[in-house]
Amino acid sequence: MSIFSRLKKSSVKVTPAVKKLVGNMRYELIPMKSVEQAILDLPTGAPVSVTCSPAKGIAATQEISARLVASGHDVVPHFAARMIESREQVSQIAAWVREQGIKEVFLIAGDAEKPAGPYKDGVELLRDFLDCDSGVDRVGFGCYPDGHAFISREDLSTALHHKQKLLEEAGVQGLASTQMCFDIALIRSWLEQERNNGFKMPVELGVPGVVDRTRLMTLGVRVGVGQSMRYLSKNKTSIIKMLSPGGYDPTELVAGLAKDAQRLNIVGLHSFTFNSVADTAVWQREVMSS
Repeated sequence: MSIFSRLKKSSVKVTPAVKKLVGNMRYELIPMKSVEQAILDLPTGAPVSVTCSPAKGIAATQEISARLVASGHDVVPHFAARMIESREQVSQIAAWVREQGIKEVFLIAGDAEKPAGPYKDGVELLRDFLDCDSGVDRVGFGCYPDGHAFISREDLSTALHHKQKLLEEAGVQGLASTQMCFDIALIRSWLEQERNNGFKMPVELGVPGVVDRTRLMTLGVRVGVGQSMRYLSKNKTSIIKMLSPGGYDPTELVAGLAKDAQRLNIVGLHSFTFNSVADTAVWQREVMSS
């Protein structure tokens, strides 16, 4: 029996706005042992992103991404600035992206404590990547409604707008994906503020998939969502939801922002599956058939 089938049916009304977001969902995979089963569990032709793991390296992201492309998936590989050793490697990555026919990449600073080369943040990597002949139509990047453990809110906002400017100047589309956050009001207020400040690019809402509570709480810290985990520790309601028997159901979080999606240009979901793809796929089918 799947995790989702054990969850109590959500009382949240599934509106057309909810279905629109859930129907436009990308499954995030992590290069680790469990990824093999996750790949098998993906819906046919599903959009997929592949993270860049400090433990496995960039080559693992490329290897998994190439397999998924060959299987007919719309693939977005992640490349972490702090794992890239040189400007030459950026050119090599861009050439590989073009050879694979990949039309979107996700560039992020990454969690490595020390940069392997000249890149400390995503802005620096984006600038050089855009100078290369990658053939991409769109570049994704992270954004942080509930802040970052090591970067000030002011610097996060500055970087967001800097990336927008670089992409506009290059004539390349951008897509911001929120890092996992459980606070609906905070996500809404953060995005309203950034829109008022001139940030125009579409946003994907980063949400947990239907994940076993132990997997979510342990892996969540390992993949850079520590801030959201700290939010959980202060929010009793969320703790009850996260630690309920079976797993976490993201329906309420999605529904809480779906009504604002058009106004705030929220265009879809980025599902942090933690490689629990099968249960997340069941959830997506259930929502779409509601």
